[in-house]
Amino acid sequence: MVLLVDADSLIFASCYRSKSDNSGNESIHYENIEDSIVKFDEQFMKIVNDLEEKYEIDRIITFNGSKGNFRKQITKSYKANRKTKALPPLLNDMHNYVKKNYNSIYAYGIETDDLVAKYWYTISNEIGRENVMIVSLDKDYKQFPALIYNYHFKHKTILNINKDQALYNFYEQMICGDSADNVQFFKGKGPSFSRKYFKDCKTKYQFTKQLYLLFKKKYKSKARERYIQCYTLLKLKEK
Repeated sequence: MVLLVDADSLIFASCYRSKSDNSGNESIHYENIEDSIVKFDEQFMKIVNDLEEKYEIDRIITFNGSKGNFRKQITKSYKANRKTKALPPLLNDMHNYVKKNYNSIYAYGIETDDLVAKYWYTISNEIGRENVMIVSLDKDYKQFPALIYNYHFKHKTILNINKDQALYNFYEQMICGDSADNVQFFKGKGPSFSRKYFKDCKTKYQFTKQLYLLFKKKYKSKARERYIQCYTLLKLKEK
């Protein structure tokens, strides 16, 4: 098994003090990078050890810290909701630590999940999708027929998404949007609406046609422009 580890969330979490930390410090962030490093290393190895109980791990490829996301050029609203949130002081240092010590892969102009998607697409075509697994909390990966390990302590679940599920997941996301990235084209419409709206759709053509009708109803003459914008913001670049 080849593991593709999207480490961005792990790095972010490693900058925060653990609930078990009884240092009495009022700050929610670590101030000493050694503390963040210990937390990251422990969490990373716990994930690998848990998966090694079920799979023979042949290779681990780590990804983090890609910059210059092209989507911000499409609309200024993309992730604009995050600008007011203060970032952990050690975040940049931790990204550099992982890049150096885990020989991680990063790029400019795309997001980390785009890069993971590209590697997943290439490797799954080379050795089979059953031999490569994405390790991440990010729901965006559900648009691929992939094995995905959600390592959150409340889940610790391996998703095995087939092609039909992946197709549906992406078109549902275009309706539901992504509040974390400030992508909302149909506020108030969620999974329940999507299931009913797409109930007769089976093929990509049918999903596309049905979804475009919804854009047409709301955005009128701007429907095509908004549809393309939504698709581009949400679709990961696997090729």
